[in-house]
Amino acid sequence: MRNLRPDEIECRVNIINQKGLSLLLYKTARTDMTILDEVYGAGWSCEYREIKGNLFCGISVKINDEWITRWDCGVESREDGNGNEKKGEASDSFKRAGTKWGIGRELYTAPKMIWISASDYEGKEVKGKLTTYDTFSVTEIGTENGTITSLKIINDKTKKLVYVLGSGVKPAPKQAPAVHPDQVEFENLQK
Repeated sequence: MRNLRPDEIECRVNIINQKGLSLLLYKTARTDMTILDEVYGAGWSCEYREIKGNLFCGISVKINDEWITRWDCGVESREDGNGNEKKGEASDSFKRAGTKWGIGRELYTAPKMIWISASDYEGKEVKGKLTTYDTFSVTEIGTENGTITSLKIINDKTKKLVYVLGSGVKPAPKQAPAVHPDQVEFENLQK
């Protein structure tokens, strides 16, 4: 399977406090469907089974006239009062089964802490809890041997670059101007 493109990766706020917020990267079930269509055309299918109270999804692909299935289970989403927690469980099991096929597996190598400083988004207090309505997007991702090696994230509202893998978008420290070796030798001779 190919790696995910930046526009196929979603960012979700995980933790938020007065100092900033952390983001989690994820893929949607629609992304998995799109990639399965690209790779296998009509040669894939999925089915669901409940086993010991857990919802499993199996994604089957046709390889050399043989159907091969990989299964995984999902986790219910938080209750929203509309019954969408079961829908979330089905979507989660599908995405996890897709990962068994290699779709988005690189996301497991994402940094454990993608930290965005409070100065890089607008925070609000709603019903006594800090939140933000700003959204974030991956604009660049690089991988090597299935591991994320580069990552850039912007704030969609401000278009400001708010995260760069390994640097945290901090400006490089100011360095003294480069001095030519002949200049150093000349200055030493004058002493």
